[in-house]
Amino acid sequence: MQPLASPPQQQRKRVRRPVHGVLLLDKPLGWSSNDILQKVKWLLRAEKAGHTGTLDPLASGVLPLCFGAATKFSQLQLDADKTYTATMRLGVKTSTGDAEGEVIQTRAVNVTADDIKRVQAQFVGHLSQVPPMHSALKKDGKALYAYARAGIAVDRAARNIEIYKINMASALTEQVQKAIDLEVTCSKGTYIRTLAEDIGEALGCGAHLIALRRTGTGGFTVQQCVTLASLEAMSEEQRLACLLPVDALLSSHIPVTLDDDNASRFSSGLRRRGAWPDAQQVAVYAADGQVLLGTASVSAGELIPARLLSPIEIEQITPVI
Repeated sequence: MQPLASPPQQQRKRVRRPVHGVLLLDKPLGWSSNDILQKVKWLLRAEKAGHTGTLDPLASGVLPLCFGAATKFSQLQLDADKTYTATMRLGVKTSTGDAEGEVIQTRAVNVTADDIKRVQAQFVGHLSQVPPMHSALKKDGKALYAYARAGIAVDRAARNIEIYKINMASALTEQVQKAIDLEVTCSKGTYIRTLAEDIGEALGCGAHLIALRRTGTGGFTVQQCVTLASLEAMSEEQRLACLLPVDALLSSHIPVTLDDDNASRFSSGLRRRGAWPDAQQVAVYAADGQVLLGTASVSAGELIPARLLSPIEIEQITPVI
């Protein structure tokens, strides 16, 4: 069968437009975070977009996508706590720590319910974790996975992470090997693949990850997400209606509203004085709290600008009052 001819360039070209807000996507399996971002950006015809932390192609679940002005606050989601469900296969280690890698070691599995309970207790609290070679972390400007694909191992400094909650239970799978289901709530920077490998070593048999799903991040849950298939089936108006407002990323910030004069000065990057309590995370508004200006901190009665929206962004995201 002959491949279909590509449509003319003028038919493929889409006119971009300013789009502002947050789309909560249930990332499907098999897509990289960047590929799915570009797909959704194309569907929305958005000028500017960014994601809030990568999910591996073999992982699914909550992936907040930021558009326009929301990209200025995407770091907040990068820094947010995460919740995952996962399945790890015991007795088999792979080169990548997941099912994509080659098998590098097999061991007998003699794990009891008491063993699982004992090891589970060891993986709660502050831990030190060495990032995997197959990750997007960079060394000398180059992603670690690029070194790994070239067969080069580089030193990686251990990082401090925190596991707030972990549940482990024997899993039923179609595979011969035994498996464990995990439910993990953790701090930013936690690699669940590495966690599974470390748990496997603590159990004395080794392990690798065979399934991973992010069920929550920074207060957003998978129940709030839209699937790619649903998004593709929608009209443009319906897709835009799925967007949360820019300040959905600022739910943990203390709101401060300024009068017109102070709002103008704050938007110019000037500090303002007022009777505000000290706070590290402040969302600053004008017009009775209906116009988002940006974020700030408060120290000793001074409102200190952090991330500011531009005048055109403010105009485009402000509802008609």
